[in-house]
Amino acid sequence: MKTYWQNYIDGAWCDGGAGRIDVINPGTGEKLAEQALADAGDVDRAVMAARRVHMSGDLSDLRPVERGRMVQAMGRFLLDHIDEIAPVLTLEQGKPLWEARIEVEGAARYFEYYGNQAETVEGRSIPLGKDYFDFTTYEPFGVSAQIIPWNYPVEMTARSLSAALATGNSCVIKTPELTPLSNAWFAHAAEAVGLPKGAVNILCGLGHEAGAALSAHPHVNQIVFTGSVPTGIAIATAAAQNVVPCVLELGGKSAAIVHDDADLEAFETDVRWGIYFNAGQVCSAMSRVIVHDSVHDALVERMVGVAQSLIVKPGIDQPDFGPTMGAMVSDAQRDRAVAMITAAQHEGATVATGGHKLNTPGAFLEPTILTNVTPDMTIAQSEVFGPVLSVLKFSADDEAIKIANGTPYGLVGGVFTNNLDRATSAARQLRAGQVFVNEWYAGGVETPFGGYGKSGYGREKGREALWNYVQTKNVAIKLKG
Repeated sequence: MKTYWQNYIDGAWCDGGAGRIDVINPGTGEKLAEQALADAGDVDRAVMAARRVHMSGDLSDLRPVERGRMVQAMGRFLLDHIDEIAPVLTLEQGKPLWEARIEVEGAARYFEYYGNQAETVEGRSIPLGKDYFDFTTYEPFGVSAQIIPWNYPVEMTARSLSAALATGNSCVIKTPELTPLSNAWFAHAAEAVGLPKGAVNILCGLGHEAGAALSAHPHVNQIVFTGSVPTGIAIATAAAQNVVPCVLELGGKSAAIVHDDADLEAFETDVRWGIYFNAGQVCSAMSRVIVHDSVHDALVERMVGVAQSLIVKPGIDQPDFGPTMGAMVSDAQRDRAVAMITAAQHEGATVATGGHKLNTPGAFLEPTILTNVTPDMTIAQSEVFGPVLSVLKFSADDEAIKIANGTPYGLVGGVFTNNLDRATSAARQLRAGQVFVNEWYAGGVETPFGGYGKSGYGREKGREALWNYVQTKNVAIKLKG
């Protein structure tokens, strides 16, 4: 572990104009390293480097298959260095080491997928009669600014970076202040595969300084942001001043509807992954379970068993796949979750299990389940972003849909039933960008992901994501008779 990590601008490692920031290991509460902190001047240099690459055509003028091969090679680079990347990711973010390896593998998959898609972005001809030849082409926006969240710093960077590069954009990535270190390997990958200097720029900076400068920069052509609703609104507002399009993924309060004919034993696995993977710090986490009252008690007993079976300890001590959970990303995030649990109890919710921070160093919270939750409670409306599951009851199908749709969010949803008609009806009615039936997190890189309502707009993943990074040009040619 290096003690000091620099930013990467225009093909060179450099210090930050705003000094340095401490990176804390949430598994111990101790200082892990220092990271260079960018200021507005650093942001400007990075944007102008990316703009130079775009204007030169060094990336966008390549034959798409050549660009795609470089993107794919970046993914292979990550896999080749997984033994270096995963421990750093674990130490800065808190997740178990085996989860960190899954994240790096997921990041590599994005580069594989979008590298393969690079040569499929095709225009079309439009018939206008014999006197005209008309066609459309897709061109990269230019400079893509990408503001990355702290919960999956490697995978979320890969998600946007791979699609942007595959379509010929140059990129400026602002890493999260809490988990900036593991992004360094994207710079190493860009160099290793031969991308032009300035095509990938990676810097860490505070949101109110570097983030604000990036989202308002006049030479940024497109913005991708994953994070909170207030920050997303601020970024979209700044981008609107320059009429710059955004992709915003702003989290959710996603619900799983469990009917009386659902496979309750199989649902235990969905709970394990849906709310306790990455200590619940997942925008699409299964943070609410809306269960039919006839199976409520039986399901709660099963879910409590899952929660109590988990071993909570520092992620670096968890190399092997198993029933383990690591720390949350920081003491502040953990304390916020604890405060929300306490507030829910004051509103009438019951802690079925968990609810307390561990009496050990580090940002640890017990896997928690709350029952007697009603739709109007704050815990049922607001995102906790932690290992906290709220359980609500329903008696009729329409009631379940109403509860599920009763928040300002709409990222994902789920329905668990053996009745195909009931499942398809619920899928139509759920106000969410993605609906899982009988398996939470069904789908993959190939399936589009994004939200309704305050969960944001635009789509990540799948072919749909490619259209975020290109703009349509129409060419109409008058032919001589």
